[in-house]
Amino acid sequence: MSENKQRLVLSIIDFLNQSIEDGTVKSDDKESLEVAIQCIGEAFGVDPADDVQVKRLSVKPTTLPSIFDVFIKTKDKVGASAAAAPAASTSTASATPKTSPATDIAKADELKATGNKLMSEKHYDRAIDAYTQAIALNPTNAVYYSNRAAAYSSKGDHLAAVGDAEQAIATDPTFVKGYHRLGHAQFCLEDYSAAADAFERGLKLEPNNQGLKSSLDNARSRIVASSTSDSTSAPAAGGGGLGDLLSGLGGGGGGGGMPDLASIMNNPQMMAMAQQMMANGGLENMMRNPAIANMMNRVQGGEMPSMSELMNDPTLRNLAQQFGGGMGR
Repeated sequence: MSENKQRLVLSIIDFLNQSIEDGTVKSDDKESLEVAIQCIGEAFGVDPADDVQVKRLSVKPTTLPSIFDVFIKTKDKVGASAAAAPAASTSTASATPKTSPATDIAKADELKATGNKLMSEKHYDRAIDAYTQAIALNPTNAVYYSNRAAAYSSKGDHLAAVGDAEQAIATDPTFVKGYHRLGHAQFCLEDYSAAADAFERGLKLEPNNQGLKSSLDNARSRIVASSTSDSTSAPAAGGGGLGDLLSGLGGGGGGGGMPDLASIMNNPQMMAMAQQMMANGGLENMMRNPAIANMMNRVQGGEMPSMSELMNDPTLRNLAQQFGGGMGR
C-alpha cells in the first residue's frame, strides 16, 4: 500500500468525521457512516486513532474539500478557455470582448508579482491566493502553478505542491522548474523514488542543471540508505560451493536435514545463482538429469533427502561446483 494512497484515505476519513460533527450527515445515518469509516480504515491500513501514523500521513492544514475545490476551479477555467478559443475565431470583427486577453495577462502578471512579494515576506496563504487569482486569469502559464507549488511547500503542504507542480508540467512539459518543484515536494513527502524520477525528467531537458543534479544525488542517497536500513543481513558463505551455501543457511552442518526454504529464497547469493542457471540453460539441463528427477519424485512422495545424501551424489556435487563455485568470490 503506497503512502500517498493512505494519505488520501486519511483525508477521506477526516472529511467523513467532520461531516458527522458539523451535522452535514443526518443523525439517523451517523451510525452507518461510522461503521463505513471503520471499514475503510481497516481495508487500507489507516487508523485515525494512531497519532504516529496520523502525523506521518496528515495533509493538514489542507483538507480534501479544499483540494477538490482548487481542482474544480482550475478544470472549469481551463475548459472555459479552451471553449472560448474557437468561439473567438468565428466572431465578427465588430464584436468587442468584455475584457481583452492582453489585459487579463497583464493583470495576471501583476498578481504573480504580488504573490512573489508576499512569498518573500513569508505570507504564504496570501501568496497562494494571489497566484490562484493569476491562474484564474491565465490558466495556461506554467509559472503561476509552479510559484503556487513553492508557496504550498513553504507552508508544509507538500501534497498540494505536488498537484500544482504536476499541473505546471502538464501545462508546459519543457518548463524545467516544474520538475524541480515536483521533485522537492516528493522528497519532502519522503517518496524518494518519485523525487529522483522528477529530477531525472528535468535533467533530460537541461543535462547541465546543477541544482537538479545535486537534488538527484541527494534523492538517490536516501533511496540507498532506506534500502540498507530495511534489508536483513544474509548469512556468510563458506568456501563458495553450493554445499557450503546451503550449510550456512541451516541445512548441512551436523543435522543432515534440508535447509530452511524461506532462508534460501531470501538469500541474495542463492537468488543470483538461480538467475545464472536460468540464463545459461543450466536449470533446464538440471531438470533433465535422472538424479534430479528421482529426487523430485521422492520429495513429492513426502521423502526429503538429507543434505549429506545430496552432496555425496556425484552428479549433484558437480552441479554444485558448476553453479556455486563462483559464489564465494
